[in-house]
Amino acid sequence: MTTAATTGSPSAPTPASASAPVPTPVPASAPAPGAASPSTSTPTDVRPAGRPRGTLDWRLRFGFLSLIWGFSFLLIKVGTGSYAPFQVTLGRLAFGTAVLAVAIAVKRDRLPRGARTWAHLTVAALLLNALPFSLFAYAELTIPSTLAGICNATSPLWGMALSLVALSEDRPTRVRVAGLGLGFLGVLTVLGAWQGFSGLDARGTALALLASLSYPIGWIYVRRTLAGTGSSALSMTGAQLFLATLQLAVVTPLFTTFPTRFPLLPLLAVAALGALGTGLALLIQYGLVTEVGPTTAQMVTYFIPVIATAAGVALLGESLTWSTPVGAVIVLAGAALTQVRPKA
Repeated sequence: MTTAATTGSPSAPTPASASAPVPTPVPASAPAPGAASPSTSTPTDVRPAGRPRGTLDWRLRFGFLSLIWGFSFLLIKVGTGSYAPFQVTLGRLAFGTAVLAVAIAVKRDRLPRGARTWAHLTVAALLLNALPFSLFAYAELTIPSTLAGICNATSPLWGMALSLVALSEDRPTRVRVAGLGLGFLGVLTVLGAWQGFSGLDARGTALALLASLSYPIGWIYVRRTLAGTGSSALSMTGAQLFLATLQLAVVTPLFTTFPTRFPLLPLLAVAALGALGTGLALLIQYGLVTEVGPTTAQMVTYFIPVIATAAGVALLGESLTWSTPVGAVIVLAGAALTQVRPKA
């Protein structure tokens, strides 16, 4: 689940997730889960001198962030059980924007200025929030939340593939190319390619994979257009979520009718998805990147599909065949290899 905010560095970390997916602060612009590329140029995870420590140990915050983003796919599934996908996405963005608005007000931060910046943020909001969030919501109408969570983990693979074409400074290495191939082999394993993809909902799976692809496209766009704006990551992301909310506010009435009833559990799921999985998660991520660096903070990406799978099976009773966890491990191993940088 992702937004993009950057303060000037050309590279960025990647948190991952349909739920997670928002950008992190620099020095690596995140997928907000993201940066222009799922990799980061930060050479070390050691906390530089002068970086503030959080009041709560960073490992606890890291674990909490993993849980929030991992459970986001379950919350999407519960929300779409009673509300239209666009309505779930609109509610998610509205609650997330409200949390960031409060944080911006408390910190007395200033929103970005300039028509050009807001124009680029509008595109970023579409690619990193409105579009992927909606695609995941529609995908989970027909596929289990476990599969959606695993599809989300392919974002670093798409990012690696796209960066080879779009980012001239991001040169491939044998290890990273091998990781790309291994990752997509894992995707085929999850989907059961040797069985002819039998029992698989092709439309829902394609929507989930398109959502995962949308994140790195958005990260690359942000990296090329919004670096060096001078605004804080918090204000940029808050503005981006606000714009995404406006986009869904326009689109949703065109494709849905106003609900006649508001079932409590799905409503709470949407509220938690937005306030916790989008708003609070971004604030936690900012703190982690500041304290321990983007390389360590982005490791949350590899826990999300594990938690999403466990939650879907344990709480929603979703079925699990051997190929799903095995394929997921292969996907994550490939994604990890794509993040390996050559030693200077």
